[in-house]
Amino acid sequence: MHIKTKTMNNTIKGTNFQLPGQTKFYKGKVRDVYTINNETLVMVASDIISAFDHVLPVSIPNKGQILNELANISLDATSEIIPNWKISQPDPHVTIGKKANAIPVEFVVRKHLTGHAWRVYKEGGRVLCGVKLPNGMQENEAFETPIITPSTKASSGKDEDISLKEIIDSKLLTTNQVDKLVDVSLRLFEKGTEFANDRGLILVDTKYEFGKRNGKMILIDEVHTPDSSR
Repeated sequence: MHIKTKTMNNTIKGTNFQLPGQTKFYKGKVRDVYTINNETLVMVASDIISAFDHVLPVSIPNKGQILNELANISLDATSEIIPNWKISQPDPHVTIGKKANAIPVEFVVRKHLTGHAWRVYKEGGRVLCGVKLPNGMQENEAFETPIITPSTKASSGKDEDISLKEIIDSKLLTTNQVDKLVDVSLRLFEKGTEFANDRGLILVDTKYEFGKRNGKMILIDEVHTPDSSR
C-alpha cells in the first residue's frame, strides 16, 4: 500500500484519504487512523501538538515524522519481548499495523518521582495506584526499582489511577493477564532505558498499551516517544 501524505507549508495538519477497503476513519488529536477491511490500521502521525488533552494552535514541522520513526525503532527493538501491532512503515509519517481490541488500561512505568506521582506525593499521598511510596523523597528522585501505576480512561476521557488489584477485582483483566503485562511492561521499560542511556538520556516514565488479537496479547500504539514518555 502506497501512502503519500498531504502537506501544507511542509507541515502535516491532517489527512482526508479514501483508501481501498476503508471501513472506518478516526481523527484523533494528533493522529488520523484508517481501518481497512476491519482488519488493518493505517495510522498517520500529524505535526499537530497536543498537551494535557489540549490541541495547540501552532504545529511543528516534521514532528509527526520524528515521533512515528521513534515509535517504529522501539517497536522493532522490543518485538522479541512481545509481538506488536506493526506491519510496515511505508512513509515517514505512516505506520500500517494489525487491528486489535484495546485493553482499557494503560500500564504506566515510573522510575522517578515526578509529574503526577510527585503531585500526589507533595500533597501527602504515600500510596499511588496501590504502590506504597517511601517517606523523605524529593522531586525527580529515582525509585529503588521502577514502579507500575496503571491508569484507565473515565467516561470524561481523562486518565484515572487504578491499582492492579482493582483491575482484577473489576474484571478488566484476569490475575494471569495482569501478571503477564506487569512482567512485559518492566521488560519493555528496561529495553527503553538501555536505548535512552546509550544516547545520554534518561527514560523517566512511560506508558504501554496492549490489545487482544486472535486471543493473544500484543503491544499497540506508540512506544518510547516524547508523546508517551518523559
